[in-house]
Amino acid sequence: MKFDVLVLGGGIVGVSTAVHLRQRGLSVALVDRQAPGRETSYGNAGLIQREGVYPYAFPRDVPTLLRYARNRSPDVRYHPSALPTIAPFLARYWFHSAPVRHAAIARHYSTLIEHCVSEHRALIERAGAGGWLREGGWLKIFHRQGAWEAAQREAERWQREYGVPFVSLDARQLQRDEPSLSASLVGALRYTASDSVSDPGALVQAYAAYFQSLGGHVLIGDATTLAPQWTVKTGEGEIEGRHAVVAMGPWSDTVTRPLGYRLPLAVKRGYHMHYASQPGAKLNQPVLDAENGFLITPMTRGIRLTTGVELALRDSPRTPVQLDAVEPMARALYPLAQRVDDTPWMGARPCTPDMMPVIGPAPHHRDLWFAFGHAHHGLTLGPITGRLIAEMITGAPPCVDPGPFSAARF
Repeated sequence: MKFDVLVLGGGIVGVSTAVHLRQRGLSVALVDRQAPGRETSYGNAGLIQREGVYPYAFPRDVPTLLRYARNRSPDVRYHPSALPTIAPFLARYWFHSAPVRHAAIARHYSTLIEHCVSEHRALIERAGAGGWLREGGWLKIFHRQGAWEAAQREAERWQREYGVPFVSLDARQLQRDEPSLSASLVGALRYTASDSVSDPGALVQAYAAYFQSLGGHVLIGDATTLAPQWTVKTGEGEIEGRHAVVAMGPWSDTVTRPLGYRLPLAVKRGYHMHYASQPGAKLNQPVLDAENGFLITPMTRGIRLTTGVELALRDSPRTPVQLDAVEPMARALYPLAQRVDDTPWMGARPCTPDMMPVIGPAPHHRDLWFAFGHAHHGLTLGPITGRLIAEMITGAPPCVDPGPFSAARF
């Protein structure tokens, strides 16, 4: 079979790219080793982060670095055996996280973020997926007055620089909005322009079903068999495309490295577990415990508890010690009941050292395109990335300047 475009990767970025290409009339095959929405896109916190204009930076203050070095912090853990491999990446990450550089990165990054909610809502409407959408934002809660006040100053800066709205809630207002949360909290911030979803995997599957309703093809195949110009092996035989898009998240390097690209990619792994709620308890929206580095959010399967960052090699054995560390904190914050899942889920966020995704043409191969490296904002930026790739492939004026996201910057 021949197609205009082969999209490799069935996560939110790949599916969104396939949808936008098909909407523009191109014949598209979406290829992955399993059905869409079953890997990293399944297990995230479900946030569509309009407030996320500053990507998550590497800490630069000495007390925080010393705390992380002890490898007992609830929000960040690391595999000591991985450090020799990932140290060069971490050094570059630290370099780009300097305040002046981070601010410059935000000026580029915000051009993607500003479209995240509108692009998702457009796809949600067309895919008939509104049942999973929650509007009205999400909460960042605080145990200490000083931490709450510092976060307010940061939110005020984001509002001045990028027009990101927020509401500050004192303890009384927070208890009114979320009466099941601990009464010991001092306050919270709500990022009102952001959305969330109650089942990220189902959302991706709904987008994929919409893609198929447009005449797109979803095929099970082995993306690592990609060969110029451009073929890939699937369960239905070898298929061919004029263009190929690599949108494989943390596995993108399994395709790009054989083609000669040495892009500085690493992963931040994370875990989740679902819980029932105690009788009478209810959580209305996602809640991030900013001081302890975990999030709880109501999902279709129950209350999802997601962990912070585990710095490790992508394929190393699972070590869900962070989940064990934060579960007692989560139970103190909200009345969780029994675990729903048999084992913790683990995913890997694909990261670049400058905190920006790779979006655009491959520097050394004609008609090959990259769309990966979205770190914590894969769900957030999937639809706008898909739109941008589709505009570049079809020669339409891009809605966002793609230059800062080019692979040629490395």
